[in-house]
Amino acid sequence: MHTDIIIPLVLYLVFVFAISGYAYLKRKQSDQFTDYFIGNRTMGGFLLAMTLAATYISASSFIGGPGAAYKFGLGWVLLSMIQVPTVLLSLGILGKKFAILARKYNAITLSDMLYAHYKNRLIIWLASIAIVVAFIGAMTVQFIGGARLLESSVGIPYNYGLLIFGIGTVVYTAFGGFRAGILNDAFQGMVMLIGAILLLAAIIYAGGGVNHMMETIRQIDPALMTPQGPDNFMDFPFMASFWILVCFGVVGLPHTAVRCMAYKDSQAVHRGIILGTIIVTVIMFTMHLSGALGRAILPDLSIPDQVVPNLIVTVLPPVMAGIFLAAPLAAIMSTINAQLLQVSSVLIKDLFLSIKPEAKKNDKALTRASVLITFIFGALLIIAAWNPPDMVIWLNLLAFGGLEAVFLWPLVLGLYWKKANACGALSSMIIGAATYIFLISYNIKIFDFQPIVPTLLLGLIVFIIANKFGNTLHNKDYYALDSNKN
Repeated sequence: MHTDIIIPLVLYLVFVFAISGYAYLKRKQSDQFTDYFIGNRTMGGFLLAMTLAATYISASSFIGGPGAAYKFGLGWVLLSMIQVPTVLLSLGILGKKFAILARKYNAITLSDMLYAHYKNRLIIWLASIAIVVAFIGAMTVQFIGGARLLESSVGIPYNYGLLIFGIGTVVYTAFGGFRAGILNDAFQGMVMLIGAILLLAAIIYAGGGVNHMMETIRQIDPALMTPQGPDNFMDFPFMASFWILVCFGVVGLPHTAVRCMAYKDSQAVHRGIILGTIIVTVIMFTMHLSGALGRAILPDLSIPDQVVPNLIVTVLPPVMAGIFLAAPLAAIMSTINAQLLQVSSVLIKDLFLSIKPEAKKNDKALTRASVLITFIFGALLIIAAWNPPDMVIWLNLLAFGGLEAVFLWPLVLGLYWKKANACGALSSMIIGAATYIFLISYNIKIFDFQPIVPTLLLGLIVFIIANKFGNTLHNKDYYALDSNKN
């Protein structure tokens, strides 16, 4: 094991736990249940930008994405920049309107928002099941990424690394809650930003400059220099599908939408859009280019996902490597935090309280139950990550697509279409989920598009048609929004 690398990582984790302890003490002074899940809606622009960027940027951005760039070349770097507008789209489409309605209905979860509009419990149960199932896949990816990071860089065997990383992350999430998440996101976002830039600079220096590295990559495979990559892998249908899946469709991701419920005011939104877009752009470009250029330094990796951990150890001195390994760890931990809290809120707020509404009176008991569920679910995820696949990015994209198929149209049309009703939303969710599962299971690509494209198109058509057969179930004053409000 590399002791010089481990020490900075341990200090980093101690700081993370200290922030969680601070958040725990702050929660005891306020409405614990609301603070645990959305931090009592106090985020400013900087925190909003950091938490959106840190939540979206995950193991796929620091491990899986660079691994794909290592395998498919510079075309994947270009493809990754499709994700630049994600913060703009999330805050621009949901943003202010979402926050106003969340305050009006005292909504804590995404399901709260759906129920406030559609007044249909079946929608809430379907939404809750979809979140839990999809997040099992999404969070398993994060746990795999964290364990591989420790395995490749520090020399800790995969299963031991999984236990260390998994238990540590679950503990900090369980006790700290949402407030610890956003405070750590601010710290982790800065670590990610600085680490990504300096890692790329170190790779270019170690590789003898960009021109020399490009020539080396060309000698390995000239197709690595083309936009389409080897075997024309990234053709137009693939690129269009990728844009839908990881850019436009992100608006429908529950853990992203919840962030739009927790900011303080309009100024926070405007600052969040600008800062968040800059952060996502810089990190996406530097990390994916690092993966592509890494082919010139480490040409023979059998597992592409190991490129970033190996590069960190190869091009940086041990102590510096330990410091900058905190960057991908930060990305992974922040995403797990957001998704674990989302699952806990679904199980307690959306399902348990719908069966036993009288339990709302016991705020402290609900918070303790949420902590317990976070521990239990975290343990199950560690078990699920015990035998990982070679490339985690595909599992992550699968989970992303499932959530978007279920939530995108009910969420967006529920906000902006006055006639949207429960019949349309429920039909769209069921057909969307069934279509995506069917197309993925049998690897069916219509006109070579990834299944998310026909799934979302069919979901929209079904929503519009089914909507005509349903009754409007929401109160008209739901839409009476004062444009002068925050």
